Amino acid sequence: MEDKQSIVNNWLPRYTGTAVEDFGKYILLTNFDNYVEKFASVMGVEVRGRDKAMRNATCDDISMINFGMGSANAATIMDLLSAVKPRGVLFLGKCGGLKRKNELGDLILPIAAIRGEGTSADYFPPEVPSLPAFTLQRAVSSTVRDHDKDYWTGTVYTTNRRVWEHDRAFKKYLRRTRCMAIDMETATIFTVGFANSIPAGALLLVSDQPMVPDGVKTDASDRVITEQYVDSQIAIGIDSLKEIANEGRSVKHLRFD
Repeated sequence: MEDKQSIVNNWLPRYTGTAVEDFGKYILLTNFDNYVEKFASVMGVEVRGRDKAMRNATCDDISMINFGMGSANAATIMDLLSAVKPRGVLFLGKCGGLKRKNELGDLILPIAAIRGEGTSADYFPPEVPSLPAFTLQRAVSSTVRDHDKDYWTGTVYTTNRRVWEHDRAFKKYLRRTRCMAIDMETATIFTVGFANSIPAGALLLVSDQPMVPDGVKTDASDRVITEQYVDSQIAIGIDSLKEIANEGRSVKHLRFD
């Protein structure tokens, strides 16, 4: 296998347990197996790849894949998805809210991401911005309102650091960036999607408030967020991709190439 296409055609099934042709052209990405289980239950389909690195499920032309945690895994799945050539990829992730106005359970629709993770430097020089596909984010915005929800918009800081909540200097730096949220994948997904000509977007759920000691995520607090808000986030993700696939009102006057 000397060319990229041969590699991704072989590796996507190896990582997921699903043949390339069995994936939909519209992809929901997640970090959590329970998202995939919920998606499969709602859509009435089976979960595939339980014994593989990336559990997944597909209904009609929409697939959900759990690619794991962190920017390296995010880059891997965006490279592997070039085998599918999806028409849209939407990341349904969790994030830490960095603003006092953020509340647990809030939705954030990123307009950009800061490439603090380093992985994306393997794809583009640092001056290239990390941006989502406008048409995809427009569809998500419309769908959130259709679900009688609201959202914040702003910039997300993406980092490779998993444990930083104790680091006062880093937290001071984050305040200077004026970012709305922090996570470990969004900038990578946007950048590697751009490198692979894959339209990518994100809808993030505020699961913790890491700038204050009492707001740092715990197993118990994350369980509450999952129980109260994840079903709605998944439903919005599904309907957003259906909006694009059906060329709904949010995209009818735009090309989505």
